[in-house]
Amino acid sequence: MRVVIVGATGNVGTAILRRLHQEEGVELAGVVRQVPPADAGEPYAGVDWTAVDVADASSVAALTLAFTGADAVIHLAWLLQPNHDERRMAAVNIGGLKHVLAAVAAAGVPQVVVASSVGAYSPGPKVRRVDETWPTGGLHSSHYARHKAVDERILDRFEQEHPDVVVTRLRPGLVMQGDVGEELRALFAGGLVPVRWLGRVPLLVLPMPPRTVAQVVHARDLADAFARVVLQHAGGPFNIAGEPVVGPKEVARVLKARWLPIRVAPLRGLVWLAWHLRLVAADPGWIDISTSVPVMSTERARRELGWAPTVDAVDALEEAVRGVADRRTVPGSPHLGGTRR
Repeated sequence: MRVVIVGATGNVGTAILRRLHQEEGVELAGVVRQVPPADAGEPYAGVDWTAVDVADASSVAALTLAFTGADAVIHLAWLLQPNHDERRMAAVNIGGLKHVLAAVAAAGVPQVVVASSVGAYSPGPKVRRVDETWPTGGLHSSHYARHKAVDERILDRFEQEHPDVVVTRLRPGLVMQGDVGEELRALFAGGLVPVRWLGRVPLLVLPMPPRTVAQVVHARDLADAFARVVLQHAGGPFNIAGEPVVGPKEVARVLKARWLPIRVAPLRGLVWLAWHLRLVAADPGWIDISTSVPVMSTERARRELGWAPTVDAVDALEEAVRGVADRRTVPGSPHLGGTRR
């Protein structure tokens, strides 16, 4: 079985490589903008690498060649930065998906698996869980949610036009692992925010709205879900998240802080100002996502895939916080700080 992973050196891609290396008879190929060095260790060794920029319209030919003979393509490529330049992000997040799907069709790949997100969902309840039929209209105030929602519509059209291809969408919560510490710092905190003592030295207060409720999944558990849908040739959407649901009290405990409940508007305004002045990397759209998206049910993944999380969601968050403080990287990964140029 040959599996091609587009975006194989990032947070999720690295975890999927580790997971699929455990399967006998699985041949792995990776499509990335920057290929790992020849002496890269696990999990990048033993992978057939191809350098392609999926944002480039001319990439379809190279992608088609890379996909030829594949049993499944997993598409992960995504940009969260530079979030002051949405056109550049959309070229990868939306244009990249279009190019990958065109190549999947041209190469005759029987299955494509795409990383969607809880962020694709329209605003929903925090006190009860929703399944995969909840509308995927995203949030207009978040570039991440907008792009994920657009991609859902692109996948809808592709399914209609290519009924012979199994289309699988995984919609995870926030994906955490310690190895992405440096990437998380760069993507959300930026260079001006001191992170060395994060989670070690108590914070006085943590101002968060009560509706700031999120679901977290460890990258290892998400990778297992990706492996299962490929190995089982399972199609359709699957919500993927760990337990328990993470709210302000849990975040405050991880950060050794006292939770200070506040309204959404003041916090959003403060984040907008800090982002506008380039004091922090995270934009206010992340406040909107955390306070608006619904809490997902993972019953379908458990029932149909036999999937279940193995890492407690709060433990996964704590591991990621330690990784940020330690500025942890993965040697050999251009995206996770190991060989960034």
